[in-house]
Amino acid sequence: MKKLSLISLGILASLQFIDAQVISSKKWTDLFSYNNVLAMKEDNGKIIAATENGLFYYTIATGEVTKLSKANGLHDVSITAFDYNPQTKVGVIGYANGSLDIVTPQEIKYVVDIPIATGYNGSKKINHISITGDQAVVSVGYGLSIFNLKKLEFGDSAFFMNGGVYDASNEATIFGNKVYSVTNSGLKSHEMNITFPVFSTWTTEIAGSFKHIDAEASSMIYSSATSAFIYNNGTGTPLPASFGDIKDIVLTSNNIIVTDSRIYTFGLNGISLNAVSLGEDCNTAITTGSGKIYGGTILSGIKDEGSTTYKPSGPYLNSAYKINLYDNNQMLVSSGSRINRFNHVALNPKNPGFYYFNGSEWIYSSFFVGSTTKFNVLDAVVNPTDPNEVFFTNYLGTAGGEGVYRMKYNATNKDFEFVKYYTGTFRPVGFASDNQNNLFVSIAFNGGNPTIWIYDKAADNFLLKKVVLSSDGIQKPVVYENMLWVPLPRTNNFLVYDYKNALNLSDDTEYILKDTNGFAGNSKGTLSVAFDKSGDAWIGTDSGLRILPNAAAEIKTPEPKVEPIIIEQSGLGEELFRDGQILQVEVDAGNYKWVSVDGGGVYYLSADGQQTIKHFTKENSPLPTNSVTDIKVDKKTGKVYFATFNGMVAYQGDVGDVTSNFGNVVVYPNPVVYSNFKGKVTIKGLAEKTNIRITDAAGNVIHSAVARGGYYEWDLTNQKGTRVASGMYFVLMTNEDGSDKATAKIGVVN
Repeated sequence: MKKLSLISLGILASLQFIDAQVISSKKWTDLFSYNNVLAMKEDNGKIIAATENGLFYYTIATGEVTKLSKANGLHDVSITAFDYNPQTKVGVIGYANGSLDIVTPQEIKYVVDIPIATGYNGSKKINHISITGDQAVVSVGYGLSIFNLKKLEFGDSAFFMNGGVYDASNEATIFGNKVYSVTNSGLKSHEMNITFPVFSTWTTEIAGSFKHIDAEASSMIYSSATSAFIYNNGTGTPLPASFGDIKDIVLTSNNIIVTDSRIYTFGLNGISLNAVSLGEDCNTAITTGSGKIYGGTILSGIKDEGSTTYKPSGPYLNSAYKINLYDNNQMLVSSGSRINRFNHVALNPKNPGFYYFNGSEWIYSSFFVGSTTKFNVLDAVVNPTDPNEVFFTNYLGTAGGEGVYRMKYNATNKDFEFVKYYTGTFRPVGFASDNQNNLFVSIAFNGGNPTIWIYDKAADNFLLKKVVLSSDGIQKPVVYENMLWVPLPRTNNFLVYDYKNALNLSDDTEYILKDTNGFAGNSKGTLSVAFDKSGDAWIGTDSGLRILPNAAAEIKTPEPKVEPIIIEQSGLGEELFRDGQILQVEVDAGNYKWVSVDGGGVYYLSADGQQTIKHFTKENSPLPTNSVTDIKVDKKTGKVYFATFNGMVAYQGDVGDVTSNFGNVVVYPNPVVYSNFKGKVTIKGLAEKTNIRITDAAGNVIHSAVARGGYYEWDLTNQKGTRVASGMYFVLMTNEDGSDKATAKIGVVN
């Protein structure tokens, strides 16, 4: 029985996330894929696996699986290299952007100042990391550097300038008193002395193009793309096997492991011991003390010879575009993408399709595995008339597989089975449904016009509604007050489609908002829309945010007007998010707004947009990137989900299931000890509008406020604006009409 634990690496039992605290907190969780295992190490019955967005380890004896990611300690995503020393309990993680995480039993140290060769403009990706004792050799596209794991600082670097061109260190290791590096022009070496940084003093021991290298105390191995060798004083003894594309070589104190389409083991003397296939491609492999083989697969996590897999639960891949939430904690996630919000893109070679979370585990349809059809799924939704069915859009921009698909979930084998393919569409984008279970699909291009498809349940087909406005782009629609509200990303317009009787196309009315209605003159498209509790439409454009007050009524007036939000900055009025591309807007149960700005992260705003409550970025939070393609809020729990092309994360917000009465009122932190916490105290579980009075032990009112949206943050100041003294404080609360009351206590220790 496999168990999952969301804690740090068990082998690092005393780990303190010292440098990670500004990024991670207990409020964040990751929804990353842990399928693609890049590197593995064993430590006393535990296998540590590095994947694209985090580490996990598998305890062989108990089956426990534990993960460590940016949500609970690491500083980045897009891992490209990893090594771990079982003796010192130190691991080093390398990222695609050239940064490092040094994981020790005391802390996780983030290193961003890796030496870079002067004039080098190529990739900063960390190609490989090899730890020997307290030294780590870090290979990059322009050479290599030595990192001292005791001092936590870089030592010497060698920049491989060969004939005016940088020669990448594909991999490198320390063997004896030398550093050995495999490059595309040979196996190179240098003693660790004062001339180490001078590349002209390096020796090319063996000419050729080499990819991999590994060493133990008394032996070293290296490989080209198709051959592997035991190093012997400047020569190589080939291993007796015909390899395909070698993905990795590993040297242990007992054997040699070579991974291509199979996993080969050899004795240290080069004698062949075994060759096995795990039935799928692997990036790497190791053997344990018992001799059992474990493969690090591309799509299934760790896999043993019996085809049992070990990994944290997560989606098939990290790429995510849109999220749809349903009852019982169910979730559908589309994996597609577009360039500039509207063009089709180079397809993901792994052909991911959509991911489904059933409330307890992630499920991936076998329909997509090995399919020759190309998929770029921009949306996937539950059929509003059958909760066991899913519709998805395949947006390609080319013929052959493009269209809408219907799938049926088979609960017995936990799989989705193909039902029907609806062709005749060109670039289907997103779905929306209303409370009459009508299903709509936006089509980005149909003879030069955006199009709306309406599902006819009786005919099991779609009716086509061509919009009169000429534009070959469209976004996912939103249903509000029995109208479709549809952003148009390639024109400075916004479509509102009053469909009335959905299947009767003759009684429809279309409304078009243009720049004359208040959109910025430099805007080239509308991107997103959401509706708040006041009925206002929050419309995101590629040049800022606009509000259509009382939208359902205003859109039918002769001259509806959208308005910017003006905030005061240094005494001057300034437009909120001016010129920013607003990828997504979401409204939570307290009427607060979550706004994703392309390249700017996510803002959490007050109900009127005048106050920024939080601003999450890649730099200060577990967000994988600063371009969040979708935001969804579970309004019952307050949990906020963020989708990006580099993976998904979730944040436990403070506002959930807000009504006119109180819920479960919670105060945290409580007590407030100044030496441990210097922020504001949060009170959540409040009514939609709450009158608050805070008194001292003598009954004197020292603070009062009106909270809206289900929670309140007290800065521990009194009515004069000074911090309150140590003591016990009482919070007295009533809802708007006084029909419900609540109390709480807050202890303050200065």
